Formats: sequence, C-alpha cells, structure tokens
Amino acid sequence: MDNLLGDFLRARRELVSPGDVGLPDRGRRRVRGLRREELALLAGISSDYYVRLEQGRDQNPSAQVLDALARALQLDDPARAHLHQLAAPSRSRVTPRPQVPPSIVELIATWATNPAYVQDRLTNVLAANPIAAAISPNYAAGRNLLRAIFLDPAERDLRPDWNQTAADGVAGLRAALGPDVGDPAVTELVADLSASSEHFRNLWSRHDIKPRTGHRVRFRHPGAGDLTLQSDKLDIPGPDALQLVVFHAAPDTRDADLLAALAELVPVL
Repeated sequence: MDNLLGDFLRARRELVSPGDVGLPDRGRRRVRGLRREELALLAGISSDYYVRLEQGRDQNPSAQVLDALARALQLDDPARAHLHQLAAPSRSRVTPRPQVPPSIVELIATWATNPAYVQDRLTNVLAANPIAAAISPNYAAGRNLLRAIFLDPAERDLRPDWNQTAADGVAGLRAALGPDVGDPAVTELVADLSASSEHFRNLWSRHDIKPRTGHRVRFRHPGAGDLTLQSDKLDIPGPDALQLVVFHAAPDTRDADLLAALAELVPVL
C-alpha cells in the first residue's frame, strides 16, 4: 500500500534544520533535518501519533493536525494544499487520452511570432506551432518536456538557468499530480527518469511542490542568440488538465527583434 502522506512528511522533515525552527542544534546528528519527536513537539501532537502518521499506520489526520504539521514544516500555501490532498481518501486514476480542442490548435497556428504549445499534466506536448519548435525541437507534438530537460544535453546548452528549470519541472509535476502518483503513466515516467538521471532522483525525493505558473525564461539559442521571453501558462477548461503555454517578448526590445527575425526563418506551412 502506498504511503504518500508518510513519504511526504518524512521528506519535508529531513529538509528542515533545528535552527530553522528555533531549536538548539547540538552538533552532530544521526538524522537529517528534524527528528520525529521534534516535529511532533512543534506541531503539538504526541510523538507516537506522529510516528503512526509517517509510517502509514494512521492515514486519517484531521485538518487541524495537518495545518499544525504544515506550520511546523514551514510549508508554503501550495505545499500545504498538497499535504491536505495526500490525506484525502485515495483514488485510482488512469490518465485518459487527452484531446486538444481543435480551436486551440487553429489559434496557435496563427501566432507567427508567439511560440506556443499545449501540454498535459505529465508535460507531454500535444500541439505546438512552428516557431515553438524553432525555439527548441522539444517544443513539438509527441515530445515530453521533462524527459527532454533531464536527458537531452542540448537542453542544458539552450537554458542558462537549467538547474532552476529542472527543479521547477519536478516540483511542478508533483503539484500537477497531487495524490495521483500511482497512475501507470506517471509510474512509467518517474521510473524511466529515475533510472536515467541521478539529478532527477534527488529532486523527486525532496517532494517539493511548485504549481506551474508564468515566469521569465532565458534561452541561449544557437541561431537567434540570447533571448529572454515571458512564459504564460493558461489552463484549458475540460477534464484533461491541459495547459496552453505562450511565450512573448516585451514590445520594442532586442528580444522582440530577435524573435521576429527567428520567425522569418520558420518555413511557411
């Protein structure tokens, strides 16, 4: 039986040092982060009850206990919400074959200077316009962006902020999945990446949570040069949890000029 709640609590406990929460740090410790009894004390619950939670022998804590643990672990709002999700009744979920609305495919095809693609919650690219593929061949239908980030060396060259991109990608996957990590498609993706990338394994073990939101992205493009673009992520209504990701450059900037020049090189379909 999966112990999602306990795995999360243990991983986050190991990332909090005694000094972070005002406890004395008396030199060498046999465990990373907080001891179980220290976290229980900070949360105002008994050590025995906390051990049962972490070991999966009690998977029905109250909302008040979860909030107390979240405060003790210094979780931000997304991680706190994730903690509550993990304590909800478990459910099995198999990812259905997602369908991109045809109108979205038609829309992004008209954006000559705005790279855009549609991804599912596993970062599978389901549709993309030509200029997105001109930024990176991994922005193309049929690719998985998380696999590309960790396994394609060209992505390291393309992204000056690769380390942050990788960390955000893993934390974003956990945020998108919630408690659905038992989905066979998820299991396959995580197993493949864990077997192929030690860096992925280390990041996955941290149980970081970071929802996918818009941010600025830097590219070191082999043809266009250094580009800084705004990436906006827009949820597509429907049951498939799809996101439309759109890049744009600030108007009247060197980045806008470079993006326009790159668009001129994209073959007309």
